[in-house]
Amino acid sequence: MAENTRTFWDKILLFIKGVAMGAANKVPGVSGGLVAFVTGFYEELIYSLQKINRKALKLLIDGRFKSFYQYVNGRFLLLVFAGSTFSYFSVSRVLDFLIQNFELYVWATFFGMILGSIYYVAKDFNDFSRLNLITMGLGVAIGVAISFMSPAKENDNLWFVFFCGIIGVSGMTLPGLSGSFILILMGNYVLLLVDSVNELYKTIQDIFTLNFDFIQDAVRMRYLKIIGSFGLGSIFGLVITSHILGYLLKRWHQVITALIIGFIGGSLGNVWPWKREIYKMDGDVYLFDSLGNKIVENYVRYFPDFSDSSTWYALFYILVGLAILLIIDWFGPKKVVRS
Repeated sequence: MAENTRTFWDKILLFIKGVAMGAANKVPGVSGGLVAFVTGFYEELIYSLQKINRKALKLLIDGRFKSFYQYVNGRFLLLVFAGSTFSYFSVSRVLDFLIQNFELYVWATFFGMILGSIYYVAKDFNDFSRLNLITMGLGVAIGVAISFMSPAKENDNLWFVFFCGIIGVSGMTLPGLSGSFILILMGNYVLLLVDSVNELYKTIQDIFTLNFDFIQDAVRMRYLKIIGSFGLGSIFGLVITSHILGYLLKRWHQVITALIIGFIGGSLGNVWPWKREIYKMDGDVYLFDSLGNKIVENYVRYFPDFSDSSTWYALFYILVGLAILLIIDWFGPKKVVRS
């Protein structure tokens, strides 16, 4: 949708979509890119990020800030990323609480939403050529393989953290691939999305109260370097992957759509509701993050017990998640943005 056709309420809605995308990006197994896809602004996001190129850099260097802002679809990007940032310090914390206290039902809802999103994406897909079916199968295989990979150990080397930013941002650009879950596999989920963000939050509070003692705090400065390196990697990854995806979407739109459907289908293993956490341990002692929570290393999935009432409640929430996507489909038809 062009910026000059957006009403005030369209902009509020876009901000809310950014909030939803930010919350999804934080949850291991859920993809923020999937939120962008089913709420109708995925391709605009990719094509807007693609505009961050040599021409945009030249406009900045020449001091033509207004032209730069218009060229990169700045208002759209600002609303989406403002929503995502706001979400990280607000809605996603509520989501953390719900997962901690009603884990089975939260995962069941996500499972239903992803089932619904498969229908949402696939309903307009009508090119079942051999190439597209192979590509779809490849997407499913990658998604399932990621679900069962063993995680690496934590690594705070700044170059590796930068690389984590590049890889982790995939959850925003590739629907069905969870950046948070990939960070668990890379061993750095807690370091980057819990401990470092917690220290950044404290730092922002200190700055607002004009308390700059943190500059002398070696531990705080270490975490700020880590989150800075991760942020730079994420920005670099967003720009690079958006250029690649923009190119592919223009030339092989159906093939990429088939791959996305496969990714989404494969990601169902990540959000399977019936699973137990495997926590990190040092010998016989559990390890905790900076918020006092046990550190999740991976999950063991199991088949539900239908004699347990909680299983039937979970099935109900799967239907709730499915209904949410059907309502989105009913009231918000997908808009395709071309460039």
